[in-house]
Order: sequence, then C-alpha cells, then structure tokens
Amino acid sequence: MPNLPLHKKKKLSAFRKSALGTWNTPYDPTVYGVLSLKMDEALRYVDAFRAHTGKHLTVSHMVAKAIGAVLEEVPDANALLRFNQIYLRDSIGVFFQVVMKDPETGEIDLSGTTIQKPNEKTLEQIVDEFSKKVSGVRGGTDKALQSSRDLMSRIPPWAMSPMLRLTSFLSYTLNLDMSWAGMPKDLFGSVMITNVGSLGLPYALVPLVPYSRVPLLLALGTIEERAVVEDGQLVARKIMDVGATFDHRIIDGGHAAKMHQIVRAWIEHPFEHFDALE
Repeated sequence: MPNLPLHKKKKLSAFRKSALGTWNTPYDPTVYGVLSLKMDEALRYVDAFRAHTGKHLTVSHMVAKAIGAVLEEVPDANALLRFNQIYLRDSIGVFFQVVMKDPETGEIDLSGTTIQKPNEKTLEQIVDEFSKKVSGVRGGTDKALQSSRDLMSRIPPWAMSPMLRLTSFLSYTLNLDMSWAGMPKDLFGSVMITNVGSLGLPYALVPLVPYSRVPLLLALGTIEERAVVEDGQLVARKIMDVGATFDHRIIDGGHAAKMHQIVRAWIEHPFEHFDALE
C-alpha cells in the first residue's frame, strides 16, 4: 500500500525540464514573496460566522479553505518530486504548524496537524476538525503524531539528519507507507501554513523544509490598520501580509499569479465564496 495516492505528470514544458535539471531537492530553488490582503470583509465574515454558528472561526481556517480552492484550480502546485520528476497529488492536504510546550523540557516547541481535503469540507467541519486535532497535539493524545515525536526524541543529534533524509526517501521517493514504523501517512500535506501573527510578527518569510517535500509555505502575519488608496482617496483598511515561499522547480510566476488572484478573491470577498450564512 502506498504512502499517498499519486500519478505521474506526463507533459512537461521546456522550462520545467530545465528547472528539474538545474536544482537538487530543495536547498536552493526557493522563491519568496509577500501578498498584502485587505481583511475588513474577512473580519466581518468571521464575526458573522461566529454569531451564526457559535463556532470559533479564525483567519487560519479561512486560509485553509481558500488554499484548497487554489490547489483545485492550480493542480500543478499540488505536487512533489520523486526521482527528479514531478508527481501530482490526487488529494489536497493543509499542514498547520502548532506552537506547544515540550512536556519533558518545558521548552517552546513546534508540532503540527494536517487537514485533509479542505476543498471538500465546509468551514464548520474545518473548524471542528482543527480544534480537535490541535487539542490532541497539545495534549499528547494524537497517537500517530505522538508516536512520531517519541521516535524522534530517542534519536541522537548526530543521527537526526541522516534519519530525516532516510525517512523522506522511504515515504516520498519510494512512496512507502511507513505507519508501521510510527510515521503518520502524508504527515505534511500539500502546503504548510504557520500563523506568525499569533506571535506578534507582522510577516515572515519561512524556509522550505527539505524532508517534508512540501513546495509551498505560507506565513500569516498580524492584521494591522494601514492607509491605502482606493479610487483616488486615502482610506484606512485592515491589512494582513502573507509571506509565501515556494519551490521554483514546481511552481513558477505564472502559477503564483493565478494562486494570488484566487486567494485574494476568497479572502477579500468572503461572503461570495465561503459558507453561506443565512
């Protein structure tokens, strides 16, 4: 049984072949960008959703749903590399980094959880699933993830790098189901999202994680009031900067431009795209 369902991309442009031959697994093909989104309508939607459902919707939930729509429209970005060839994923997964405290050392630590198929779920379902999974991560009750963390904690520092490379090779290059060894299936999904705004940071440009094979990372910054020009007039608007990092071997400017348009449409016009609130 494979680690995740895939099918090989057969038609490659000349640039894509050149990109595959130019870079190795990702240590240098990184592209960074910052997308500034008007958040006034998104915040109004959050308030309306909470009042309508009683559930604690956040901007992170909305971005997960919007990214699901993005990867549906731009399937070439929902991919990974195997043997220097592009393989398209058959489903979409969104990985959220979760801040937690290490139960043994007391140090601030990073873990995460993945929402599978957000494009097929309502916001209510995403909110409920995310809340349950984050509680499991922070409470240590997520058995698959806790098993993986326990395994990593027993590995000496000198062996960590080769172990991560080996795990990545087995899980993604060979596409083997490693759940028998305590590694959750498709642990990192199609895209990683981290909310640096929750730490008070206006924005960040985060690095690709080589062993995850994820070609797209998004960092959500704080929401700030700024002066913008609309129809020749200076007005105050709520703005959130999103730092984007992507692997240029898979995603190029054409993909990024289309993805940007879809994200902007969903976040800046939420009542037209997200769950109807009657």
